[in-house]
Order: sequence, then C-alpha cells, then structure tokens
Amino acid sequence: MTPTRIILVRHGQSQGNVAAELASKEHLERIEVPARDPDVELSGLGVEQARAVGTWLAALPGADRPEVLWTSPYRRARQTAEEAMDVAGLELPVRVDERLRDRDMGITDMLTAAGIQARYPEETERREWLGKFYYRPPGGESWADVVQRVRGVLADLAAVPEGTTVLVTAHDVVNLLFCYVADGMDEGTVLETSRTNGLCNAAICRLHRDTEALTGWVLDDYNISSHLTEQGVRVTDQPGASDEVGPEPSDG
Repeated sequence: MTPTRIILVRHGQSQGNVAAELASKEHLERIEVPARDPDVELSGLGVEQARAVGTWLAALPGADRPEVLWTSPYRRARQTAEEAMDVAGLELPVRVDERLRDRDMGITDMLTAAGIQARYPEETERREWLGKFYYRPPGGESWADVVQRVRGVLADLAAVPEGTTVLVTAHDVVNLLFCYVADGMDEGTVLETSRTNGLCNAAICRLHRDTEALTGWVLDDYNISSHLTEQGVRVTDQPGASDEVGPEPSDG
C-alpha cells in the first residue's frame, strides 16, 4: 500500500523577512517588523511564491496530491497554504497546530546580531560557546527544543491512515528539523546544511513513512525551488525576523 507522505512547504517571503534583511544591511540594532511575529503577513513576492506552490500542487498526479493540511498558526504560513490551495483548486481539512509555529526568540526577538551584541553581550558569548543548535535565549527556544515539537508532530502523523498525503506549511527551522529527524542528521550536519543549503522561501521538501527505516521516515526531496524558477518567480533565501543572530542563516 502507498505509504503516508508529507509535503513540507516553507512560507513565502514575509514582511518580516524583508525587514530583517533591511536591518542587517543597514547595520541596525532593531528589526522594524510590522506586527507581532504570529501576525506577520506575506510580502507581495511572498504571495507570488505561495501561488507558485499551488501550481506545483495542481500538476501532481491525483494520487500524490495532499488530502489534508497541517499548518502553523502563524499568519504567513497559513496565508501560504491559502494561496497555494486556491491556485491548486484544493479544499482540504485544516489542522492548525501550534507545534509548527516559528522558533521563539525570547528576549532577543526583533533584535539583529548588532542589537544583541549591544544590549546582551553575554548572550552573544553564550551562543558562541553553546552553538546555534543548543543555544536557548532567555524566554525562548533552542533548535533542540524545536526538535522535540517536530518529533511530536511526526509521531502523530505516523498514526494518520496509511496512504494519506499531508501538506504541512511552516517555517524555515521547523521544516529543516523535520528533515533532520527523518534523515537521522547530527548537530554538525544540520548546521552545515543550514549554512550551505538553507531552505528558500516557499521551498518544498518531501518525506514518506517507512517503518523499516531507523527514524521511521525517509527524506525524498529537500529544498525544491524549481516551481519558482519555472514560473519566473524570484527565489529568496532571507533571514527571518525571529533569529537574526550572528553570521549563520536565520530562522523564519
């Protein structure tokens, strides 16, 4: 029988992505996001990217098309799903799951690397010592914390009816950590993947359930962006407003 499959989609470019990139370029201490993180919407380009995902979904064979949507409650992820499903002509049952939300940055939220260095120099030092995977800003989450959320979601997805294809719309670090779990990566591998092949906005990854695999899942495709280039939509790989800390790629 056809195994359970997951189509992971990072949200399209958000207004927060744009604001974070601008703040970084201008060496500002604070990212001027237009709303609290859960309410940040897609940019105009982000809408185009989301709709390109919809064209990709519409072209899938009938048996491969998603039958249910699981989404982060954050507006940019839900909007990406809405735009994609509109183009694809899909009306799917929707499960909004807070475990799919973006990483919580605690006291460093809305600050650039320069801002954190100026206001919390001890946090910059602590992050350099612990490394990005295990560093937890006060009041926030580490990547390892997010992994625990992802493992819980995967456990629930393993229990859906066999053969179901689930569309998941979420965020950069969340989707990367789905791939980390499925592919059995270690800390060094996932950080290197983030540095050298970070997920583009509206990038697609695909997993399938395999009970014989060590992790229970197999990573089939990672960071697909051809649906964007084929439709003449600009590909962006931008930092999110939630994790503009240091030289490594950001969450968002």
